[in-house]
Amino acid sequence: QVQLAESGGGLVQAGGSLRLSCAASGRTFSNYAMGWFRQAPGKEREFVAAISWRGTTNYAASVKGRFTISRDNAKNTVSLQMNSLKPEDTAVYYCAAGDIAAMTDRTYDYWGQGTQVTVSS
Repeated sequence: QVQLAESGGGLVQAGGSLRLSCAASGRTFSNYAMGWFRQAPGKEREFVAAISWRGTTNYAASVKGRFTISRDNAKNTVSLQMNSLKPEDTAVYYCAAGDIAAMTDRTYDYWGQGTQVTVSS
């Protein structure tokens, strides 16, 4: 089992930045690929970014160039630095752990509770 806890969400104006963190506990964190997903009201959950255990990254087209995913295996954390935020980035953001750094949520086995990000215009 892996337990995940997100933090760092909040309210920010358009053009601003936020940094989300996800702390993992339980089984060996470094063995897992980590992903960030988000879900806006009335919409399906969508992929944001992922990082493999080696550090290879993947991003959704909508956030590429604005968001950066990183991991610290010594601290069992994965982070999502979000810059140039837009109102359409408003959503609940979830971190997830799985075997591969995929874009589909069904490949991830463990999920956090989510953290709200609200971007005002």
